[in-house]
Amino acid sequence: MSKVSIIIGREYAERVKKKSFIFTTILMPLFMLALMAVPALIVAMGGTETRTVTVVDPDGVVAPQLVDTDNVKFVIATAGTDTVAASADDDATLLFIPQGIVEGDKPLRLVTGKAASMMLENEISSQIERIVEGERMKLYDIDVKSIMAAVESNLSVNTVRTDRDTVGSSTMSYALGFILTFLLYMMLLLYGQMVMTSIIEEKNNRVLEVIVSSVKPTRLMLGKIAGIGLVAVTQIVIWGVLIVGLSAAVMPALLPADVAADITAMNSGAGTLAQSNLDTDLLSALALIADPMYILGIFGILLLFLIGGFLLYAAIYAAIGSAVDNIQDASQLQTVAVLPIILGIVFGMMAATDPVSNISVWTSIIPFTSPMVMMSRIPYGIPTWQIVTSLVVLYATFAACVWVAAKIYRVGIFMYGKKPTFKELIRWARYK
Repeated sequence: MSKVSIIIGREYAERVKKKSFIFTTILMPLFMLALMAVPALIVAMGGTETRTVTVVDPDGVVAPQLVDTDNVKFVIATAGTDTVAASADDDATLLFIPQGIVEGDKPLRLVTGKAASMMLENEISSQIERIVEGERMKLYDIDVKSIMAAVESNLSVNTVRTDRDTVGSSTMSYALGFILTFLLYMMLLLYGQMVMTSIIEEKNNRVLEVIVSSVKPTRLMLGKIAGIGLVAVTQIVIWGVLIVGLSAAVMPALLPADVAADITAMNSGAGTLAQSNLDTDLLSALALIADPMYILGIFGILLLFLIGGFLLYAAIYAAIGSAVDNIQDASQLQTVAVLPIILGIVFGMMAATDPVSNISVWTSIIPFTSPMVMMSRIPYGIPTWQIVTSLVVLYATFAACVWVAAKIYRVGIFMYGKKPTFKELIRWARYK
């Protein structure tokens, strides 16, 4: 076994065996799903308290038209204002509607023995506003309900790709692009800094001085980058397997028969979103989740950009880690690596909104931002040549960066006690 392979195996095994890796890889996705489900369960099980409101309406116009909801139940008072107010107990909630409210806006008066929620106040005011507006329309002989029923419209947009003969949802593409961009952003930042931290720790422990006596500094750096990179790849692969398993085994069992039939027809090319009675965005999301081949394709491209982006930024982080003695000294130099990653996610969010704009296309080609930006564009179905071009430029830039980083690394690992400036790093890179 070569010395580089030993270094790769050591870096990989050291991190994969950690409890933190197991937690983030297997338990974290389950924890996030549970975290999203708990609030919904609490709302479903607990619900909100239904408030009984006694309504005093001298004109008798508004009160009969009030509609009970899950939050409020209306009871029309039969007695006068003074009688109701005098006989009410401390926990009662009374609503006094002023006389002549249809002719002119007058403030409502809500009397309650306990705090009134904003939801309750909005529920009451919105209902009464609609009733008063309807009554005022009647004064002009306008049938509001009939008119609103005739003109009401609820439209959705089915985007038909002439180059693909498919119907899709831009909302789903935006959501998927956002998730992929943020995932890649976190992976590059987390594992890139892991490379830097590992080098700083070994440099402080003088372990590097022992290791470089038997292996060249450049090979040592590449072995460390490759080992930690394999950890990131392992994590993505496990997530991909879990999601594909969920898509292939669990989703069909959870979906109703008619919905499953629509999704099967869509994924086989026998149907489109336009032929279904379901909401476009909902059916589009279910169709993607229930298509294992699509998910495998997305994760395959994600892996390619993750590997390329990690190799690029890991080389930069390795050079930074070799040049300093502690994390505090590295904070200023980290700007070189952190700023492009942040710009990547900013441009990625812009690309998710408009994937074909010039700035989206160019930032998905520029290697320092391309991993994040390209992943936000891919769900929209961009030309294959753009993906290939982006990958070629990304990996070529990595080759150039690792060559420069290796020169800085071989000098920096023997430097102690001083934080170098950018000028000194450039000078180290020029050494032959």
